[in-house]
Amino acid sequence: MKEMILYGDRILKRDEVQIDIEDRAYQFGDGVYEVIRVYAGKPFCMQEHLERLEKSAAAIRLRLPEPVSKIRELLLRLLEVEGMRDGNLYLQVSRGVAPRNHAFPPDIKAQLVAYTQPSGRPVRELENGVRAITTQDIRWLRCDIKSLNLLGAVLAKQQAVERGAHEAILIRDGFVTEGSSTNIFGVKAGTLYTHPADHLILHGITRKITLDVARESGIPVREEALAEEELKQCEEVFLTSTTMEICPIVEIDGTPVGTGRPGPITRRLQEGFVRKIGI
Repeated sequence: MKEMILYGDRILKRDEVQIDIEDRAYQFGDGVYEVIRVYAGKPFCMQEHLERLEKSAAAIRLRLPEPVSKIRELLLRLLEVEGMRDGNLYLQVSRGVAPRNHAFPPDIKAQLVAYTQPSGRPVRELENGVRAITTQDIRWLRCDIKSLNLLGAVLAKQQAVERGAHEAILIRDGFVTEGSSTNIFGVKAGTLYTHPADHLILHGITRKITLDVARESGIPVREEALAEEELKQCEEVFLTSTTMEICPIVEIDGTPVGTGRPGPITRRLQEGFVRKIGI
């Protein structure tokens, strides 16, 4: 790996990139981001991620520095230069650089940054499952925007790590919303449940693929929030995300989920997902 960075419309060595102290991403978390998974050198669902980037930017009234088609070209060029086979492609757009002031600065140009993160598939977790905890959802009310404001999610994830778990399942007003960095699904009586795609969750790309695979496989689906007590009564629970794919959750708050092993519906969905990514 050459450790190159896409900065604006240029690809530079990491030590050549200088971030201004008054970049609004640094001072306000004023920007949006995406993470695109790369399998065998090919970005998976890049167009869907870029369309979501565009929607997130519009939601915070941020004008992207380039059209999405141009951003796609730049990202593909970065992948070609880096030659990464498997891993993640991270990109973010900040509102730009200006003297610190809460209000939007006039005539500011947004700043694009992207880089690669080599990483294999989480095979062990996909096979064996992971542990999770529950915690209160203290985030803001526009979780559908993939913004750089992630402190609520960071605090939840840290709680999970300190309790020996992989993920924190967030509870708002007694109902499951999503994970700190994932979407959450439960299976009750053979039916798949997940929170509806409203402002309280991120509309995950892998979440959508999972729902598509479920419907194609004849698995009943209900986009309906589970109560916290219902979650712990589910026969199966799993999380979805770009980096974790469809990963079983086998324990919540120290109590096994179902049999304590990945269940049959989770396995069917994993198989369908692997067919989608073509590996």
